[in-house]
Amino acid sequence: MDIKRSLILFLSSYGCFLFGQEKAVDTIYIFDSQMNKVKQFHPVKTINAEEVEKNSSNLSELLRFQSSIYIKENARGGSASPSFRGTTAQQTSFVWNGINVNSNFLGQGDVNNLSLFGYDQIGIKAGGGSVTYGSGAIGGSIHLDNSLNFNKGFHGTLFSEAGSFNTYNNFVKGSYSNDKFSFKASGNYSVSKNAYEVNKEPRNYINLNGEYYNTNFNIAAAYKLAPHHQISWISEWFNGQQHFPIIFDKETKTKYETQNVRSLISWDWNKTSFNNSFKVAYTEENFQYFNDIERPKFSSGTGRNYILKNDFNYFLTSKWNFNIIGEYQLNKGEGYGSGIDQVSRNMGSVAGLIRYFPTTDLRIEAGIRQDFVGVTKSPLLFSFSGKWNALRWYNLGLSVSRNFRAPSFNDLYWRPGGNEDLKPETSYQFELRNQFKVGDFKLSVVPYYMDIRDMIRWLPNSLGIYSPVNTEHVRSYGVETQAEFAKRFGKHFLNVGLGYSYTNSQDLEKKKQLMYVPFHKFTGNVDYQYEFIKVYAQGLFTGLTYTDSNEKKSEALKEYFIMNAGVGATFFKNYTLGFKINNIFNQTYYTMFAYPLPGRNYSVNLNINF
Repeated sequence: MDIKRSLILFLSSYGCFLFGQEKAVDTIYIFDSQMNKVKQFHPVKTINAEEVEKNSSNLSELLRFQSSIYIKENARGGSASPSFRGTTAQQTSFVWNGINVNSNFLGQGDVNNLSLFGYDQIGIKAGGGSVTYGSGAIGGSIHLDNSLNFNKGFHGTLFSEAGSFNTYNNFVKGSYSNDKFSFKASGNYSVSKNAYEVNKEPRNYINLNGEYYNTNFNIAAAYKLAPHHQISWISEWFNGQQHFPIIFDKETKTKYETQNVRSLISWDWNKTSFNNSFKVAYTEENFQYFNDIERPKFSSGTGRNYILKNDFNYFLTSKWNFNIIGEYQLNKGEGYGSGIDQVSRNMGSVAGLIRYFPTTDLRIEAGIRQDFVGVTKSPLLFSFSGKWNALRWYNLGLSVSRNFRAPSFNDLYWRPGGNEDLKPETSYQFELRNQFKVGDFKLSVVPYYMDIRDMIRWLPNSLGIYSPVNTEHVRSYGVETQAEFAKRFGKHFLNVGLGYSYTNSQDLEKKKQLMYVPFHKFTGNVDYQYEFIKVYAQGLFTGLTYTDSNEKKSEALKEYFIMNAGVGATFFKNYTLGFKINNIFNQTYYTMFAYPLPGRNYSVNLNINF
């Protein structure tokens, strides 16, 4: 296979072979047309469906044990927010099939109001990505991706789990495809009474009013109109309810409800010298907050986004690739009880990327992007990445970028206090990736540096009213390491993964570590398989974590080590019965002040493939 065909293989949105006659032989269609390109220059941790089942309670648990992200969670299943490399939740971008789905109002995503099941893979990319994915991708991005297969016939999956605290997860998926048509549908229902008890001083903690439930439904289809043309569609509906835990019996019980809709249609034109993906998308978020569950809603909001996006790739030669991405959004919001009546803004962006492949061992990418965000003046963004296979056992990667976050509707229009003169948050980032491979052993060491300016903070003004202003200057630096070993010995298979991250993220005015950013985090995963038996263990250590901006150790969360384990047995090829123990040593631990997470708990599950 020559260089040109190799480039088309890994740069095309289809991930397929294209032969000299320009006849496409697609086997997998990925809705996020940029993801295959991103992976050629940046490490993206991919979590597949089998890995998801190890931490099936919610997305918070999955990210906590299988990534370097710190997740702040208000008791299990409650509102939760992520922190990449010492940044805030607003500086993390959630990307659904190539579309940014952070809230119009808060500018962030609630991890536990995103379904865990229904995606074919979950991708985790640390570091800036605003040139490709826009506002919010400062600390990193979390990708919820779906794909469609062709020529695979009919397949079905059923996963059912019952666990402690009256927790139940049920997921079903079915798909059918031939050489021209592909269809997939899935549904998930999760529910928990969640009234766990934790032994702590001076009194035991009971997770009162902690119940939750959510449902999620996905449907996707693709049809090949002609050898080079394909039209695809995917939609998702999510409905969830969280009751917010209370400390004492006499406190007023509250709850939060949300309903989200996402739909996307894509027309893909794919030839040897170029490919183009044109998308039309609609996303909608609805929420209602009840400050007393016995009374009508206290506040609510509806946000709607209408999106047009075009991604054009052109291969000038076997060494040069040009990529132009254009996007337009109409954002609308309507609030109740927030001072926001009806607001709207136009958002547009144009990005250009050049990729150069001088040799088979060296690749370089450079990009710029200009955003137009309503009344906000946005900076010119840039990115530069390179990857060099310096030796047979050593790869070197480099990334430099400028990224940003546009103010949210709450930042701009909340009444009283909104500030329409806010500047976007911006950051300059640098990271150096060192990857080693010796036999079956892999090691990556990634030091990084980040300078964030104009961070938006809500502070009281002269009238005592809280209002957002650009004030904070944050410097974050650290290192992320990952070691992996995978080996098959006859009928035995062993896979070991160890991760460590050090994060120093300081407000440069106070010279103090930011709240809810631990200095140290270790993760470990061990998988062993012998014929039809699989066993796994997970370990998580999180260091001291401050809960205020003055580094008060008396109010800090103490370090903790948590271990989970599970076993699964497959019968008649298609039936797998599993058993899990979480928090084996029954440790008391917190990710959010005052709200401990569960002690030792159990679950049993059945997975059927047909």
